Amino acid sequence: MFDNLSDKLDKAFHILKGHGKITEVNVADTLKEVRRALLDADVNFKIAKDFTNKVKEKALGQDVLTNLQPGQLMIKIVKDELTQLMGGEAAGINLSGTPSVILMSGLQGSGKTTFSGKLANFLKTKKNKKPLLVACDVYRPAAIDQLHVVGDQLGIEVYSEKDNNDPVAIATNAIAYAKSNGFNVVIVDTAGRLAVDEQMMSEIANIHASIKPHETLFVVDSMTGQDAVNTAKAFNDRLNFDGVILTKLDGDTRGGAAISIKSVVNKPIKFIGTGEKMDAIDIFYPERMADRILGMGDVISLVERAQAQYDEEEARKIQKKIAKNEFGFDDFLSQIQQVKKMGSMKDLVGMLPGVGKALKDVEIEDDAFKHIEAIIHSMTLAERSKPSILDAKRKMRIAKGSGTDIQQVNQLLKQFDQMSKMMKMMQGSKGKNLMRMMGNMKGMQ
Repeated sequence: MFDNLSDKLDKAFHILKGHGKITEVNVADTLKEVRRALLDADVNFKIAKDFTNKVKEKALGQDVLTNLQPGQLMIKIVKDELTQLMGGEAAGINLSGTPSVILMSGLQGSGKTTFSGKLANFLKTKKNKKPLLVACDVYRPAAIDQLHVVGDQLGIEVYSEKDNNDPVAIATNAIAYAKSNGFNVVIVDTAGRLAVDEQMMSEIANIHASIKPHETLFVVDSMTGQDAVNTAKAFNDRLNFDGVILTKLDGDTRGGAAISIKSVVNKPIKFIGTGEKMDAIDIFYPERMADRILGMGDVISLVERAQAQYDEEEARKIQKKIAKNEFGFDDFLSQIQQVKKMGSMKDLVGMLPGVGKALKDVEIEDDAFKHIEAIIHSMTLAERSKPSILDAKRKMRIAKGSGTDIQQVNQLLKQFDQMSKMMKMMQGSKGKNLMRMMGNMKGMQ
């Protein structure tokens, strides 16, 4: 995401390369390109102009710090201003009610129903809540069925009323049901509507007035750019919502909505959707997003994803196996599975500083481990636990069974051997073992 904007900002900062200090001339040239990059990303003209004026004000007259070049200083100023423009800091979700009622609103096709499921799953797995999903889209064919499918997939109950076409009554009844059945969060999924459709806008206003939600969220497709911002303003005028959810940020988005929506409606972006899977939901951190836009990566989010998949008991077992030289391909396979759970490979690579930019034109498929898994699955149990027994004949059989060639099998064996040696070294008294490292990271919250 934001690849185009990142490239253009990078070119803008190159103007300052080789200059000993920031001057009115070179800062003007740089900021002209920054403003052009923001406009191309579908950021509102006034917001782009105000943004570059603030950056100019802060940049001019500043002495270059001892360890910073003018270009680096400009990047720091732009990053700080981008962070503020997108909200400054992460905004929490209000879960104070018993039950907490969350109303979802937005346009048709913005991803409300899917995100309702993602949010319910997030609250269930990360906040230990018992959520109830409520199907209040009585207009779209199969909308209720879709929510039930999502609920079944996640093991989360869905409340719906087959012969009732009144979303206000359904939402009210659902809250009563939640109270009597021990649910502590109610997520009300409503029909998509256009801001110009007075009847539909009145309906959601009536739902809002009737159930008095603790949190009203506006779900917006980030790929719609500036139109998304204008729509958010129209919805906010009617609902005075509490926060924004940006979906489809994993797509080819220009980034205008993420950058300017807070400035227009003065409401924070609370969550972002980063993929199709039900766990592809992240809290929105403005500073981390600014880092990613400027090609600095997002190591903190990467570590958090690793922590979420970290299994302390599994790490202990692996530690013992490494110490006894018993680390085998089954253990290697379990490590691959944990990495895959962290998200799409392209997204993970984009979180590494400098790497995302270097590999921006390289297609990184989510099935990057496919041939490795095929090779391992073609081994016998004895071969997996003792790779040293793999002779030429066995390798040929494995290559044939996995649909690969002997070179790929040999390459995997070489990589596995190198990794085993590295992990063995990490066991020594001079180094920190993997489990201790991950344990320390768990305390860095």
